[in-house]
Amino acid sequence: MSRMTVNERPVEFDLDPRMPLLYALREAMNLTGTKACGGGGAQCNGACMVLVDGVALRSCAITLAEAEGRLITTIEGLSRDRSHPVQQAMVAQGAIQCGYCTPGLVISLAALIQRNAAPTAEDIEGAVPNICRCGVYPRLAKVIEQAVRVAQRQERVSAAPAPGISSADAAKAVPALRVPEAEGQ
Repeated sequence: MSRMTVNERPVEFDLDPRMPLLYALREAMNLTGTKACGGGGAQCNGACMVLVDGVALRSCAITLAEAEGRLITTIEGLSRDRSHPVQQAMVAQGAIQCGYCTPGLVISLAALIQRNAAPTAEDIEGAVPNICRCGVYPRLAKVIEQAVRVAQRQERVSAAPAPGISSADAAKAVPALRVPEAEGQ
């Protein structure tokens, strides 16, 4: 039995302790924000990144046995309402393309600003082992700069509507978003 805390909740996995943490999170807990990445090693694109005791690590490369007793934070646990400064800045800076790598990028950048309130371009490059085929890398420096300002309460961002908001209400709050009119209206 592997015991750990996932998103501030104690859990026990009655699974093979050699199983990668990624599959326990996705399959046993239905935390599908952490993406399957290609199997670890040279194949991993970082989409599977989670925080393990505050450090961004690839969940495909950590077994349940290695995660025993540790604090795991997935993208779902980082912020349920998309209010984390990195999430806000990613949207505000247009650094989300297809979205597949986004959870891993957000986790990596969140870990960076947690340990370094004024990261340099080299710090950012070193903190982001993720592969983004859509090419958001040029925007990441601006994302971090804005996320740091938001985290330090020097700036506010309302880049995306909170989950649960209706499409019509979101369209009112975000002028670029259009809601198709229902037939017959």
